[in-house]
Amino acid sequence: MTNRYSFSSLGPGPFLTLILFFTLSHTTYAQKPEEGVMIDKIFDLALTDSRSYEWLRDLSYNVGHRLSGSPSAAKAVQWGKQMLDTVGLDKVWLQPCMVPHWVRGEAEKIAIKTYNGEVALTALALGGSVPTPSGGIEGPVVEIRSWEQLDTLGAAGVKGKIVFYNRPMEPTYLKTFDAYRYCVDQRVHGASRAAKYGATGVLVRSMNLREDDFPHTGGMRYDSNYALIPAAAISTMGANKLHDMLQRDQVISLWMQLNCQTLPDEPSFNVIGEIRGTERPNDVILVGGHLDSWDVGHGAHDDGAGVVQSMDVLRLLHRMGYRPRHTIRCVLFMNEENGLRGGRAYAAEAERKGEYPLCSIESDAGGFTPRGFTFEGDDAVFGKLFEKIKTFEPMFEPYDLKFKVGGSGADISPLKGMKGLLSGYSPDSQRYFDYHHSADDTFDKVNKRELELGTACMAALVYLVDKYGL
Repeated sequence: MTNRYSFSSLGPGPFLTLILFFTLSHTTYAQKPEEGVMIDKIFDLALTDSRSYEWLRDLSYNVGHRLSGSPSAAKAVQWGKQMLDTVGLDKVWLQPCMVPHWVRGEAEKIAIKTYNGEVALTALALGGSVPTPSGGIEGPVVEIRSWEQLDTLGAAGVKGKIVFYNRPMEPTYLKTFDAYRYCVDQRVHGASRAAKYGATGVLVRSMNLREDDFPHTGGMRYDSNYALIPAAAISTMGANKLHDMLQRDQVISLWMQLNCQTLPDEPSFNVIGEIRGTERPNDVILVGGHLDSWDVGHGAHDDGAGVVQSMDVLRLLHRMGYRPRHTIRCVLFMNEENGLRGGRAYAAEAERKGEYPLCSIESDAGGFTPRGFTFEGDDAVFGKLFEKIKTFEPMFEPYDLKFKVGGSGADISPLKGMKGLLSGYSPDSQRYFDYHHSADDTFDKVNKRELELGTACMAALVYLVDKYGL
């Protein structure tokens, strides 16, 4: 292989010519430059010799959902270490962190009381919610579609009532994560903002574009300046039903009973495995996902998919006999869903050890068809880093992948100040919120080929960053 195939020796013109040569022509391995051959081999191996799908099956059915602090989360930690121990990595270890321990308790009960009897609604308490008093709470309902409406009503319109937040995900946003951001503030901050005006409880429409009867839980935050009131999510079908009944003046009151509680923090761990770099071992290329999930369903898309893809990236490279220049590390983070303790613990330890997070890639958007990667970083260095990573984008054109400026991942966000590049793996997002944080997030909703393609995409990006640096 001559130097004319090295990225560092190519100007813009020859570089594009080279890319066109081996991406637009149907050529054999021998006819392609080294980088194209390696990426083809990565994809071929990922689609014929992957373990990600079977790992996900095992995690889903033999471990199950795994909320931080729970026995199943502890089981997931041991599972992750056992699986990585089978890969043949240079090192596998557990990194300790203390995590919150919130438990749901007995199933939630919510009933609309009407002149003709009661109508039950399926519900899930929001993560971190306080319980209702024994026997539940009951009160009139006020429907809220915006913060402005809530503030206009004030105490006169809210005190002593149960606030029903019913601002749907915006269907005209083609990027469903934008639609999620448009309305998730109701779930996160709704309880305290309602308590400010004297509300006794909160119901939130699930963050879901699909109309179904699966309520979606998720984290919420209390403002200590106001009373802590119980908060739960109801399904999109339940929200539509309650809205229609309120419009027809059929609702007398609403009764809700939540049995959740917050227990003392529990010890837990991030699970980490690595292939040590041969030239720059202190510079780390990270791939990761979060091992914890909410306490319903299997947590298959959120984030079992990201966990097994990250594990399989290292397995594939090891299987190919690849010896990296930089250290390549897989991190299975604990406690992304309700605390980010694992991500913070990892960043603190990396900084203490003087490591440089050259490139950190998180998969936390489901196991769907790959669409590309988004990138962010510290403002002081991001422009230069993104300019370099963009030179790799033509290598991904045969796989219809794009590189864009955008967010990365919650677990790797604490690394931002260490001035490396942060990346989020971006699969197709149109179905993600059908399953996110719900009992419908199960193994059967994940497509094997789509999952494996995601593994290949991440492995290819890791390879290019390792080969050429940033």
